[in-house]
Amino acid sequence: MKNLLFILLFSVLAGGHLLAQMPLASKPDLELTEDEATLRINDYKSKIKSLEDQLSSVKGDQEDIKAKIADTKKQLEDCNDALMKLIGANAADLEAFKQKLGQLEGKVREMQRLSNDELADKRSEVEELERQYMELRNNKISLLPDIYPRMVKLGKDIKGLYREKKITTYTVGTWAENKDCLWNIAGNTEIYGDPNQWPKIWQANTGLIRNPDVIQPGWVLSIPPKGPKNPEELKAERKYYRMKKEATDSNATTGGTGTDGQ
Repeated sequence: MKNLLFILLFSVLAGGHLLAQMPLASKPDLELTEDEATLRINDYKSKIKSLEDQLSSVKGDQEDIKAKIADTKKQLEDCNDALMKLIGANAADLEAFKQKLGQLEGKVREMQRLSNDELADKRSEVEELERQYMELRNNKISLLPDIYPRMVKLGKDIKGLYREKKITTYTVGTWAENKDCLWNIAGNTEIYGDPNQWPKIWQANTGLIRNPDVIQPGWVLSIPPKGPKNPEELKAERKYYRMKKEATDSNATTGGTGTDGQ
């Protein structure tokens, strides 16, 4: 027990002696005694050694990170090489594809600045853009991870360029030359592209058209916007076909012949 107390007492006294020898940090170097200067220098050396050890450790970590980055980069290059082999292309092919894709994207951006009427007049140009797009899409390079999202967006952008001409009137031509009747006019791709929409034209022009089976060359017909037939148009269509059926049935009973209609 006495030995333990002696050891503790010695440690306290020795520690106090060392602390007493350590100069205050605020004490100027020129005012230090030789022993204090030695202690301060040794303290600096200790701190420098600690910092050097930390720096060495950081440099080691840095080298490990560089090695991992290099390894990851090599794996990525190997993966890209495998992809290129899979699609049967090389770096030159990829560069050429990217150039064509960029040019096509630029043309689409220019078209997007046009008004609806201007786009409607440039339908053939939009179709050409779509043809070029389909040509690129059929190339396996379009499936590469960094290319595919651009291709998807480009396809949507091109589809969004299509506009229909807003035809509000139509001048009836002759049957001999134009085969114009309400059915054929409605079926015109620049009108509705659907002959079953003929009642829309009839109901928009009842001031001219008394009998939808008879229209005259030179008449200027109003063309309603595209869309489903409204209730009035559907009602007129049902009445027309009901009357046609009644006339057909009557002619069959009397042995007569009906007239051609829609």
